[in-house]
Amino acid sequence: MFSKETYINRRKNLKNKINSGIVLIPGNNDSPMNYKSNTYHFRQDSTFLYFFGIDLQGLAGVIDIDNDEEILFGDDYTIDDIIWMGPQTSLKEKASAIGVNQTKPFAKLSEMISAAVSQNRKIHFTPPYRGENIMLLADLLNIHHREVEKQFSLELTKACIDLRSIKEPCEIEEMERHMHTAWKMHTTAMKMARPGISEQEITGAIEGISMSGGGMVSFPVICSVRGETLHNHYHGNTLKEGDLLLVDAGSESPLHYATDHTRTTPVSGKFSEVQKSVYQIVLDANNQAREAIRPGTLYRDVHLLACKVIASGLKDLGLMKGDVDKAVEAGAHALFMPHGLGHMIGLDVHDMEDYNDTLVGYDEEVQRSSQFGLAALRLGRCLKPGFTITNEPGIYFIPALIDAWKAESKFAEFINYDQLEAFKGFGGIRLEDDILVTENGCRILGERIPITIEELERIAGKGI
Repeated sequence: MFSKETYINRRKNLKNKINSGIVLIPGNNDSPMNYKSNTYHFRQDSTFLYFFGIDLQGLAGVIDIDNDEEILFGDDYTIDDIIWMGPQTSLKEKASAIGVNQTKPFAKLSEMISAAVSQNRKIHFTPPYRGENIMLLADLLNIHHREVEKQFSLELTKACIDLRSIKEPCEIEEMERHMHTAWKMHTTAMKMARPGISEQEITGAIEGISMSGGGMVSFPVICSVRGETLHNHYHGNTLKEGDLLLVDAGSESPLHYATDHTRTTPVSGKFSEVQKSVYQIVLDANNQAREAIRPGTLYRDVHLLACKVIASGLKDLGLMKGDVDKAVEAGAHALFMPHGLGHMIGLDVHDMEDYNDTLVGYDEEVQRSSQFGLAALRLGRCLKPGFTITNEPGIYFIPALIDAWKAESKFAEFINYDQLEAFKGFGGIRLEDDILVTENGCRILGERIPITIEELERIAGKGI
């Protein structure tokens, strides 16, 4: 955990943003894999971690705004628990470590919420995403489980977004410290990328590095020679000469802060001339986007800048044509980059996405677009110092999408469909860094993972 004062201040700041009522923040419990006592690796709820910090099951935090009370609900371990788990600290000791003075048995939570409901007091909670917490809230509020999500507190959710968007120095230090694990994961994948090895072998190796570095992977590893499939979790291919291996992988730090990087490596150890040309376009987009990231800039504008770099580069290759600005305005470039440039990152790899990514990434100043490609941009709003975000442009040749657009002659004034036929087996390239927005600009968190063509060709397939 961070210092006691960190959690005290976070709850104080939250109380200053909520007018009245009770803030209810349930923690997570174990989820069974195939029978009750064989569980998935436990992952605490991020909102609970942020305000209460305790990385254990069976807890809920309550902040009574009207009476200025903070209560930790949970149960002390029994002797049977201790036999299996070893000595445990008491609930009061856990609460003391985060500056909470009141503790109550978990069963008392129902009494408190029922009393508050009977008094027509507002019960604030953020949108739940786990079935067991949806059912818990349904029981506590005496409503049908389908009604729970409709009753989440927009006031609390916006307050949490406001606080969590700006990373504190201790959070930045935690993220930065863990970037070495990310560096090791990706450089290991590069070294292993040689003909004859399977995607699964590389995936297993980098997942092991994540665990060795302090935590589980921050999302299921994407490790594929079919990089044109944006979230490809199939790992059954064997690498062969001429392939491009796209690895999008991250790790959670001991305090659950995420890393998220993507690199694309030539399996042969050398890029072909065509691969090199496309790779350089993506690298140029990554670098120019990073140079444009600074406080006061809309991230939507940074996204559109990266799209223009990509469209311009593809025009030079003969795959696009016409006016680049008009092509991007129309959305023609999204054939090649149908996703957004990046997202917030922190306690979640897509930070706070459980709150709703439109609430997190947009506001009254910047509304989410409905245009294909731009609609997928998770972060469009004005950047501020302390934001931690990803920068991940890419170029993909998706045969089904190419065929669908070609059949409609969609954006024929901007796309050379005849030239695209030769690229249907190319795959995809994505290059992603984690970025801290500073007072005057931005910087990459941690040591930059090898990214230039020269760096990749020096390390690719050289073995570990």
